[in-house]
Parts: sequence; C-alpha cells; structure tokens
Amino acid sequence: MTMLQKARTTQRIYDCGAMAVVRTETVERGKEIARGCLDGGVSVLEISYTLPNAGEVIAALKEEFGDQMTIGAGTVLDSETARSAILCGAEFIIAPTLSESVALTCNRYQIPYAPGCSTVTEAVRGLELGAAFIKCFPISDFYGPRLVSVFKTPIPTMPILASGGINLDNLADYVQRGADCCGLGGLLTKGTSEEIAANAAKVRQIIDENR
Repeated sequence: MTMLQKARTTQRIYDCGAMAVVRTETVERGKEIARGCLDGGVSVLEISYTLPNAGEVIAALKEEFGDQMTIGAGTVLDSETARSAILCGAEFIIAPTLSESVALTCNRYQIPYAPGCSTVTEAVRGLELGAAFIKCFPISDFYGPRLVSVFKTPIPTMPILASGGINLDNLADYVQRGADCCGLGGLLTKGTSEEIAANAAKVRQIIDENR
C-alpha cells in the first residue's frame, strides 16, 4: 500500500485492456471464471454488487490469485458499498452512475473509480472528481464503437472504459477508436474454464493487434 497504488492499479487495467464483468452466486464458480480468464490472458475482473455475495467473492479471489489478477467491484451505487468492497480487497470501483460520495471515498483510499456517464458534461464532472476511467454506460449498447470517438474527439485525454454490447466482432473497432479498456460479460463468464480461456485468448489477441 503506497501513494502510488491508484496509479499502479489504473495502469494494470489499461495494460490488460479487457475486463471480465462477473456475476456469480458461488465462490467456486468465481474461481473457475477467474482461472479461465487468467489462462487466456485477461487478468482484470469486475465482481458485480448486483448479488449480495460480491464481497465474499472478491476476498476469495484475492486470496486465491493474489497479484496475478486485479479484482474490483462493480455496480457500486453508494459510498457505504464502496468502503465495504475496499475492505474486502476490491482494487477498483465501477458503477453505472456518477456519485460524488463514491468518488471521495475512492480518492480517500487511493482506489481507481470508473463512474457510468452518458453525456460529456457528466463525464467531465467525473474527471473533476478524480475518476480514473469514464464508463460509457449504458450508451455503449446504443451507439456502439463510435461513442468512443464522440467522447475522445473533444477531449482526447479522457480515459474511456466501454462496457455493454462488446463482442469479438466489434472489439477491434472499440480498440482502434481509443477505448482504454473494454468490459465484457458473457464472453468471459459463460461455459467451462477452458471455453472462457479460449475466448479470453481471442480477446487478448484482438486488443494486442489493434492497439
């Protein structure tokens, strides 16, 4: 734990370029998904707080994989949940919304925060509050890869986490347009560990070839 913690975690998320968005009812399934992702070259996992066991899963994955993986919390709507997730070992916080209180909590403990923003005004406010990434949500589903250009053309330095509707067919377009990290759900969370690893390897290849 150093003052460089936030910068280091942010760099690891960027370097990976892909993030598995995980909703799992059991720790064991969480480990299976994590192992598949890691074997395929995706080392960043977001554990969603849409399920009440998210903190337990985060703690178990950090214990199992240590620094091999970067594990964070998703769907964090308030500062209480953010603090609870951080105490469970979450290394970053992601939300479908922008919350000043969550931003302050994350900054206090040097944890990267990626709030969901739908407009440039909202995104700039997120940056002012210290967001490490701006999560383009839910507009990724509606606009597709061109939304990255919408944000990056006026503000080239805006760090973009695209999430929603990303697949093997459009991932290259997101990366070429400058998405700094792409969140993927079913592609990296469904099937056996071997199937997940195969998909993760395809994701890894697309990102590496198009950056």
